[in-house]
Amino acid sequence: MRRADLADADCGIAQALGVLGDWWTFLIVRDVAGGTTRFDALQRELGVSRRALTERLAALVEHGVLRREAYSHHPPRYDYLLTPKGEGLLPVLVALQDWGSRHVMGDGALTATARADSAEARRVRQLVGRRLPAGTLPRHDGGDEPPAVPGRWTVLYLFPGAFAPGDQGLPPGWGDIPGAIGCTLEARTYADRHEVIRTAGAEVRGVSTQRPDQLRAFAEYARLPYPLLSDQDGRLAAGLLLPTFRVGGVDRFKRLTLLVDPDAVVRAVQYPVTDPAGSVAEMVELVRRSCGHPSPP
Repeated sequence: MRRADLADADCGIAQALGVLGDWWTFLIVRDVAGGTTRFDALQRELGVSRRALTERLAALVEHGVLRREAYSHHPPRYDYLLTPKGEGLLPVLVALQDWGSRHVMGDGALTATARADSAEARRVRQLVGRRLPAGTLPRHDGGDEPPAVPGRWTVLYLFPGAFAPGDQGLPPGWGDIPGAIGCTLEARTYADRHEVIRTAGAEVRGVSTQRPDQLRAFAEYARLPYPLLSDQDGRLAAGLLLPTFRVGGVDRFKRLTLLVDPDAVVRAVQYPVTDPAGSVAEMVELVRRSCGHPSPP
């Protein structure tokens, strides 16, 4: 479908569908966001014909959603990377993932967690062996950094939202959403165990979709000894297809924790996390085993 064929030339939805005309195109953008950027790898992941993939990649480049970057000149081979225009689609991918999980695979209930036997939980556990997408996230105290500390094991805990007292960011009805509460307890428990985790060989990072200023206010209030990172643009959420829920007009992470090795590969997943404090104790043991520092007798 071409944009010229669309009857409503002033409708943004219609015009967007003129660029993203079929489901293969969305899946290509999904996989590129997740770090699959080369033609053969995309074809292998998607199971689409070479001709169909060639046509859709060419169209996405033509529309400025993707750009090509050569990694071989003889023969010519390219990485396909998201442009700023393409990165603007990441919240759309997050919304589609949430809608499908909630309304197609789920019962439509608003929740910040999942059943251990759910399709969502199985999908999240399949992150083991996945490399985190390249890129950085803003820190609460300024600057940017990768979500996994280069050359170190990283405990990456993702949380719905943590707020300092008096912060107006707390969404209405927050306490009624299953799994939403517990972020302060989780953050402080990681703070209490921070030196133990570092001694065992790992760093701690917390991530939410909150703005950096909101994270800064909470980190200062809770006196956290580790950085909080903001995924407000949905880069990490879309790149790993992490489970989210939407409340108060904001997409928020469901609570989960990843243990990431020094090469930024996920080695363990905690999901769902129904006991925020207890999950920290379990993660300490995972870090000790993974880093070769068994628990003391």
